[in-house]
Amino acid sequence: MKHFRITIEYDGGGFAGWQCQKETRTVQGEIEAALATMVGRPVRIAASGRTDAGVHAFGQVASFQCDTRLTPEILQRGLNSILGDDIVIRECCEVPGTFHARFNAKGKTYDYHILNRPLPSAIRRRHVWFIRRPLDIRQMQQAAEMLLGEHDFSAFEGAGSPRAHAVRIITQARLTANAHGEIRFRISANGFLRFMVRNIVGTLVDVGLGKTTPVEFQKILESRDRSRAGATAPPQGLFLLQVRYPEEERQP
Repeated sequence: MKHFRITIEYDGGGFAGWQCQKETRTVQGEIEAALATMVGRPVRIAASGRTDAGVHAFGQVASFQCDTRLTPEILQRGLNSILGDDIVIRECCEVPGTFHARFNAKGKTYDYHILNRPLPSAIRRRHVWFIRRPLDIRQMQQAAEMLLGEHDFSAFEGAGSPRAHAVRIITQARLTANAHGEIRFRISANGFLRFMVRNIVGTLVDVGLGKTTPVEFQKILESRDRSRAGATAPPQGLFLLQVRYPEEERQP
């Protein structure tokens, strides 16, 4: 029995999310079907966490075990030849039997992309949140800095979030913008609640539009009250950029 870790890039626009669902296309379902074709039997894979419908990934990580003589290199090439163009296995390696993509993860980084200009983009429409009204990036960054450190993020938690508590540690929360109206919000933490990033972004946009001040943003965070925060940002602007693991767990 061999144990594998794969790093996956995918465009979430054509999927009903990561997790397998009956009669609908999911990232997990596509990869498991491709693996079954290669090894001749069902293989169950475990991801670092679920992504919702429309959410993308540059660096999703999953682990699985199977009885095979195939090498990681052959598995990677074979999977990429079977999978559609919207999923790419970027890396495949053997790992110790104790490795689990979800339980061994130490942190994640997400990017959220906003297009803030008078005209939308036909090409990037499935990968950004288009906002026509000008956003005050300086005010948004001031509010984002209040996320740094350890906090209870109940105010930005989606209903049905599977968790023991809502306390998370944010190590990075930064906005960058260019002259073309492209805004990127990057956030890193030891873990995230369901819809947490999208709810934070929706509230930051309220700050950028002048509906909420940075001081009020901090009060929302401290309130632990979801009803006081902004609307959930749409999924297509969200990308799972990286999942972090202890370096020693990369090799068997």
